[in-house]
Amino acid sequence: MLSKSAEAAIAAMGRLAQAQCRGEPPLTAVQVAEDRGLQRPYAAKLLTVLSQHGLVIGTPGPNGGYRLARAAAEISLLQIVVCFERPNLSSPCMFHPEHCGGDYPPCPLHHGLERLRSERDTFLRETTLADFCV
Repeated sequence: MLSKSAEAAIAAMGRLAQAQCRGEPPLTAVQVAEDRGLQRPYAAKLLTVLSQHGLVIGTPGPNGGYRLARAAAEISLLQIVVCFERPNLSSPCMFHPEHCGGDYPPCPLHHGLERLRSERDTFLRETTLADFCV
């Protein structure tokens, strides 16, 4: 239900949240990649995007690394997802973009898909990185 990049970014951010909760020092992109089973360049790219959106802080140098920009409880999964996907998380009808709107009745899956999207959006909005700190 999410893009590969959004899922990988949540995994990476979850690892940074764990580091924050455990009082660990900042993590390198290599550490995050290894801990989450990501390719190193891909993890570095994800962390760069997250840094550009103000969700992580990267510090260069031998003792540098990445850490969350705020407390884990202050960062929702939705804030991560919108860095990699359009803010409007709903998508058009599977049958035809105009089928579920305008002059046509809703498609057979319309109400079920809308309910599923709504539940997903609520989960992403209400779930924070603090949930990784257990």
